[in-house]
Parts: sequence; C-alpha cells; structure tokens
Amino acid sequence: MGRRKHRPRRGSLAYTPRVRAPRQVAHVRAWPAEATLQLQEFVGYKAGMTQVFMIDDRKESMTSGQEINVPATVIEAPPLVIYSARLYSSTTRGLNAATDIWASELPKDLAKKINLPKKYDQQKAFERAEALIKEEKVVDVRVLACTQPRASNMRKKNPDLIEIRVGGDKIEERWNYCKELLGKQVRVVDVFKEGEYVDVLAITKGKGFQGPVKRWGIKILPRKTKEGHRQVGTLGPWSPARVMWTVPAAGQMGYHQRTELNKRILKLGGDGKEVTPSGGFLRYGPIKGDFIVLSGSIPGPTKRLVHLRQPMRLPAGTLTSPPSITYISTASQQGA
Repeated sequence: MGRRKHRPRRGSLAYTPRVRAPRQVAHVRAWPAEATLQLQEFVGYKAGMTQVFMIDDRKESMTSGQEINVPATVIEAPPLVIYSARLYSSTTRGLNAATDIWASELPKDLAKKINLPKKYDQQKAFERAEALIKEEKVVDVRVLACTQPRASNMRKKNPDLIEIRVGGDKIEERWNYCKELLGKQVRVVDVFKEGEYVDVLAITKGKGFQGPVKRWGIKILPRKTKEGHRQVGTLGPWSPARVMWTVPAAGQMGYHQRTELNKRILKLGGDGKEVTPSGGFLRYGPIKGDFIVLSGSIPGPTKRLVHLRQPMRLPAGTLTSPPSITYISTASQQGA
C-alpha cells in the first residue's frame, strides 16, 4: 500500500459560522488600553483604490531607501459630530450605560435616525454624571458620534451612528475631555497622524448563497462521479451517524464582519482633488473633503462605512513616522 497523503483542510474554520452580519455597520467589541487622552476611533466611507509611489523606510527591507509602488485604499472621512457622551458602570454582567449627556445643539439629520429628547435639562444631566464620577461608579467613558454624509459624495442624508471610546488613565480627565467635545465637530487629523497604524473593521462584500466549491475551496469531483461534481465526496463516517459541522457545506458567503490589523496611514488631507482620479472613483465619484489613504486593501465594497481603530497588537519597533510620498496616481479608472 502506498503512503497516505496528508494535506491541510480546505477552507478555514476560524470564522465559523459564516452567517450574515446583523447590520451593515461593524460593531467594535474591543478597545486598546491606550493612555493617551484622545478618541480611539474614526470612521469613513470607502471610495476605492489607487497606487502610491513612496520611499521605502523599512531598514531591513531589500528596497530600503528606494522608490516602491504600494497599492492603497482611499477613504473619504467627513467630520464627525459628537452629539452625546456616555458613562458606563460595572455590573456582574459587564458594562452598563449609567447615563447619557446630550449636546445642546444637535444636527438636524440626526432626527431621521433616532428620537431626540424634547424636554431635556442638560444641567441636571451634568450634575448626575459628576455625582456618579465622585462616587467612583464610572469605569468607562465614551462618546456618541454621527457621520455627515452630506459633506461627502455619498448619495444619502441619514447619518451613521457610532460609539467611540475615550482613551486615558483617569476617569475625571476623560470626562472633562468629553465635555469639551460635546456638540462639536471632530476631523480625522484630530485623531490620527500620517505614518500611524490603525485596525480596520468593516462588513465584507456580500456574495449570497454559494456552493461548497466556491465557499470552502474543495476540489471538483472527477468526470465519472454520478451524483454531482461540485459537492463534497463524503458527508462523514458511519459513526458518529450524523453530519459534522466541519463538513464543507453550501450557505451564505460574504457580508461578514472582519478586522484587519495594522494598516499604515500613508496620507491625510483636506482637499480630495489630490487623490481623486480623473473622472472620479468607480461607483463612488470624486472626493469632496477630508480623506485617508491606507496602505493595502481593506474589507468591504465601495461606499461601505469603515471603522479605523487604534491598533490593538502593534509589533514593537514599528515605524510611525510620516512616509515620504513621491507620487499618487490620479489616472482615470473609466477605461479611457
């Protein structure tokens, strides 16, 4: 008998079950233990990809000091409006929202998304929040922000709502920082800098119901197979007498929440003409205002809301200095 061949399993089980995401906006489940007093996240709308020529500043690279071509993703990031602050207390079942403090002036489009308070006493809300902080019942401080799609090239008016954690050591400092931001606009240059790394969270492109060949990458069966070709060769052994969850099966493919770690910010800017290709990005159009250029690709299709979070697992010794960019391609993507 010949020696049995072994190979890795086709298709990763790391993200099982592969079901549709509950909503189109990703949910941030973890935050870095960052001591810097600032917002730990920003969001934007994915516009498309381009190519960037820059000087390779990696010392151990074979092309160190030379000009290299890097694929990059462009994200339009209009300013966020901080419309509320939220204080969390600790319970046996995790964090609990103790109180919310609303801004005195709220964006008009926010009423399209949620019910706004009509008779609201902001002074009482501040007193209640400060009383909770004095009693040391507050364990976390976050802000509630909304996007401004009208300031971007998105064809919609309803804002997207997100919750952003405020980094820092002391609760009182974080609370005072929130009070200064309440009701104001925050730009991406106030949160991140060029050369820094971020984690990207987004919902991937949905591909609908797909078979096991496309979904898991199994082999197509030989020509003489009677029952079918694009299916698994066996559903499992006689014992146990059931189909195991590890057997590749047909089902939903795509539209999953995914997180990609350590994407470098190549450029931040306020004039979208610097990165908009001739004729605009495919299926998006031109960039109107603030933008972010990230190295590499990111999850999701065009126009998908993308979360940019401070890195959770940044390797030691990683360069965070601004890169030296020599050229950003603005060639037409329309096939001209």
